[in-house]
Amino acid sequence: MVIRVKLFAAMSELAGSDCVEIELPDGASVAELRRQLAGQWPLIRSLLSRSAIAINHDFADHERILQSTDEVAVIPPVSGG
Repeated sequence: MVIRVKLFAAMSELAGSDCVEIELPDGASVAELRRQLAGQWPLIRSLLSRSAIAINHDFADHERILQSTDEVAVIPPVSGG
């Protein structure tokens, strides 16, 4: 299945796009998505490890199984005061 992933801020700059597509096997989890993203775009690896994954506007844990229709976004860490 092909998953479209929205990227924001520095992550989109490092990946060269604000939206990327990644191919995953059916039944893939968020953990597998993270591994594949880091493998295809090594520059985002460090930031990805500190970012949350949102599926259909809800934060998702590593075990969450993805569906091809899911809206996926990588939410970078927020800093400031």
